[in-house]
Amino acid sequence: MLDKNGIAKRIAKEVKDGYYVNLGIGIPTLVANFVRNDISVEFQSENGVLGMGPFPIDGEEDADLINAGKQTITTLPGASFFDSALSFSMIRGKHVDLTILGAMEVSENGDIANWKIPGKMVKGMGGAMDLVASAENIIVAMMHTNKAGESKLLKRCTLPLTGVGCVKKIVTNLAVLEVIPEGFKLLERAPGVSVEAIQNATEGELLVEGDIPEMDL
Repeated sequence: MLDKNGIAKRIAKEVKDGYYVNLGIGIPTLVANFVRNDISVEFQSENGVLGMGPFPIDGEEDADLINAGKQTITTLPGASFFDSALSFSMIRGKHVDLTILGAMEVSENGDIANWKIPGKMVKGMGGAMDLVASAENIIVAMMHTNKAGESKLLKRCTLPLTGVGCVKKIVTNLAVLEVIPEGFKLLERAPGVSVEAIQNATEGELLVEGDIPEMDL
C-alpha cells in the first residue's frame, strides 16, 4: 500500500506541462513536491497565491506564505498574490486546468463528500464547492478505507455532498480508478496490492478488465 506521499507522487504524474493546478487541503498539498523538474506548472491556492512551490525546509519557513490549509509554503519566481475574490474568479471562470482534492467519500457515479461530518464542528466548506462546480478535470486523493477498515468508495455517499457527478479519477493507497457510467474502473494497482484486495475494499461497483498493471512510481 502507498502512504500519503506515495499517493501524491502518483498524482503528480497526471500533471502536464503548462497546467494551472489547484491543490486542496491534505494529501493534495504534497503533490507540489513531486512534479517533474522539466515541466512548467502553476499551482494556485484559493487564499490568493499563484505560483506555489514545494514546502520549505526546516528553518526557512515564512509565516506570511501559506496555502489554503494554513501550511507554510514556498513560491516560485514570478509568483503573484491577490485577494480571494480574484482567486475565486479564476476558479469559477474555469481558468484552472486540474483540481486535486481530498475526500471522505466518493460514490460510483462520481459524487464527492469532503467538507463535513455531521456532529463535528467545521469552519465552512472552504473552496471545494466552487472547485467541483467549475473544474472539468478533478482527481481525488484519498485513503481507500477509513480507520475502521470500511470502504470510502461507495455505491452512494452517506455524508453531505460537496459535488454531484464531478469526479473523474481517484488515486488511493491501493489503486488508481477512473469513474465511468458503470462504476469505478480499475486502472492500476499499488505495488504489492492484489486485485482481490482492492475488490474487498471497494463497496461500489468495481470494473476489472484484463491484467491490471502496478503503478509506475
